Amino acid sequence: MARLSITCLYLLVTLLGGFLEHADSTSYLEGIPTIPFTSHDSSQGNGFFSLRNVQKIIIDKKYANATDQDGSTLIPPTLLQFANIFVEDVQTIFKLSMDVELASQHEEGQVFLTVDRGRNGFVDAAGRFTSEGYQVEVNATGIIVTGASPLGVWWATRTLLQQALLHKDISIPWGRGTDNPGWATRGVMLDVGRHFYPADFLVEMCAYMSFFKQNTFHLHLSDNLWNNPRYTTDDFMGLYARLRLWADDNEVAVRGLNRFANESYTRQQFDDIQTRCAARGVTVLPEIEAPGHALVLTQWKPQLAYGRDMSLLNISHPETIPTMKAVWGVFLKWFHCKVVSIGADEYQGPAGDYYYFVNILAGFIGAHSGKQVRTWGMFPPARDGPVGPPGSARRPIFQNISIQHWEFFEDDAYNDYIRNNYSVVNSNDDFYVVNKYGGEGGYPNRINVSRTFGDGDSGSGPWRPNLFDQHNATRNPPADNPYILGAIAALWNDPGPNASVYSEAYYAWREGIPALADKHWGGNLSGGAFNRVFAKIHPYTPGQNLERRIPSNGPVVFNYTFDKLPALQSANTLSPSPLLTRVVDTSPNGYDAETDCSISTETLADGSSTFVNITPDCSLRTPLTSKGRNYTLALSLRITSKDDPTNTTLLSGRDSALMLTPTLTLFASGNYYRLPPSKISFDDWVDVRIISRGNQTFAEMTPSSSSHGTTIRQEFRAEIGLHGDGMKSVEIAIEAPLHTLGGAGSGWTGQARSFSLSSEA
Repeated sequence: MARLSITCLYLLVTLLGGFLEHADSTSYLEGIPTIPFTSHDSSQGNGFFSLRNVQKIIIDKKYANATDQDGSTLIPPTLLQFANIFVEDVQTIFKLSMDVELASQHEEGQVFLTVDRGRNGFVDAAGRFTSEGYQVEVNATGIIVTGASPLGVWWATRTLLQQALLHKDISIPWGRGTDNPGWATRGVMLDVGRHFYPADFLVEMCAYMSFFKQNTFHLHLSDNLWNNPRYTTDDFMGLYARLRLWADDNEVAVRGLNRFANESYTRQQFDDIQTRCAARGVTVLPEIEAPGHALVLTQWKPQLAYGRDMSLLNISHPETIPTMKAVWGVFLKWFHCKVVSIGADEYQGPAGDYYYFVNILAGFIGAHSGKQVRTWGMFPPARDGPVGPPGSARRPIFQNISIQHWEFFEDDAYNDYIRNNYSVVNSNDDFYVVNKYGGEGGYPNRINVSRTFGDGDSGSGPWRPNLFDQHNATRNPPADNPYILGAIAALWNDPGPNASVYSEAYYAWREGIPALADKHWGGNLSGGAFNRVFAKIHPYTPGQNLERRIPSNGPVVFNYTFDKLPALQSANTLSPSPLLTRVVDTSPNGYDAETDCSISTETLADGSSTFVNITPDCSLRTPLTSKGRNYTLALSLRITSKDDPTNTTLLSGRDSALMLTPTLTLFASGNYYRLPPSKISFDDWVDVRIISRGNQTFAEMTPSSSSHGTTIRQEFRAEIGLHGDGMKSVEIAIEAPLHTLGGAGSGWTGQARSFSLSSEA
């Protein structure tokens, strides 16, 4: 249900009839989004039902294998599959074990999940049935969830988890609520064309979105860096441009299009991404961009370029349309969704050619897959004077193509499209993010949360998907206009792949996704209420660990000093021990490591010391892999030999590696972040501290041989290009590598005498 104000709520209830029972007494439970909820009257008493004593989640066996056929995915999970993930989330968050059982009715003290598509009140902002709606009834006998579909039940489980986190004793207040999304499309877009993101990151992002009832993850799968007008053909041919889908050699039609297998998704990987996202109610919406931003295509077939700007396709070239049909003909089979995007943004060629391109491609995609097509707003229907009734404007693009509006210099979403019966997604650049640098006065690198709640300077109150322009009401349709599909906030990687590590996309959205989610759904949180609720539920978001949190009793996460280890071999014998040695963590956490290296004791200038002898044939391995922002990683070591001074891996983990290349370097997200040269030599003992503070990462190096213990402090930075007009140095936030010290492929021999991690910086 769209929740705009008490007045609008009353009007909607009056018009739609039966939308909520006892609407005049309806209040809201705080959550993200908020939930319409009517507490039980005084005759029933007021109370809470705790999940603590629930033994099982009961699935209505009539609907156990039912799926939602009205949503945007072609691989919808069953009710039973959703229930199993719900039980896993309860276990993860609350450490409670519950069984899943099939039965015909609710059992006292338990949670019952069922489906009733015909239930009155499952309607969106436009008064249409929505399969994502649900009703929840909570009293002393338990909880009954009735979804308009299994997907509706899934969103109800997100409500139950949030409410249990927000109330004492893992409990949910007694009462009843009927909750519906106002709009069907709710989500974000990630530019993976200019910056590759691994499959696991995308899946974790889906889990993060899902907890706040977002259902659409738009992946911009192809693009190129910005092209300078001064570029030559050779410049264009060498400019960064990618399509992230990797077809096998049997797909002759696209052979040679993608030359970067290690930063692409195979069909199996893309299937897995879509399946795992759908398991949490999120549909992956793929985009292959053309006829603008199409350099990856013209680098493959230069004859298709339009004039000097090789990022544009020459639509009139006889090979262009057949080429695009061939590309889509291969990849359509990969996409398990009902809508795909062909991009069609910022094209500088003739409008007539553009219309022809979009319509031909939309017809091809529809005929071969039954999928609908979406484009970015571009060359809107021409008008002679003010828009009149339907039929008064030319419609050069098929009306079954939906439009993704992003800027008013491209189109006026309401007056150009909606009033001419085109469906529109609101991606207005009020909520654009450019990661990491959008230029002076350009787009920010974080979502403007204040604007979401109307706390900024817009003066228009809380934002909604029907608000395309927060300053000019004539550009905004009513909230119940049926041509508003919803909203998607976009994150772009204009500076390219070395400007940020993977997790920085998450941090750009960390508060923005849940803040927008409340409004995408139709919630009525204020900025203050959002901050309060977000702080309580965010740390427990299931299905992901995007912040790479590590549970710890106190600030010291682990500490290995080696001084209690037995000397297994002499100091000058560096072959590994045949047995694994347990390395005790002296912190309260018990993150013991293990090593197959020899242990030696040597009397150093500052006293005796026990250390691990590292070689390329042995290593020290911790049970941890990576630590997110705000940490101090400390390591004391010396290196006696290096196979390659420019490629030595000291310590590796899930997200990064600490290297010498030859200066101290952090390798992350496929890029090297090198410190400037210094006088530090690792030939003798050096104490190294890697320090993460917010969005910055530093190194401190102190040579043990220094008479004064002089410490050199430097910052890891990213050097990014500015559209071919120079470079800019920007901060970078890199996760700590924690898993393997030395070992195969490390390329060095030496000793380590301490290794620790703190959550303080």
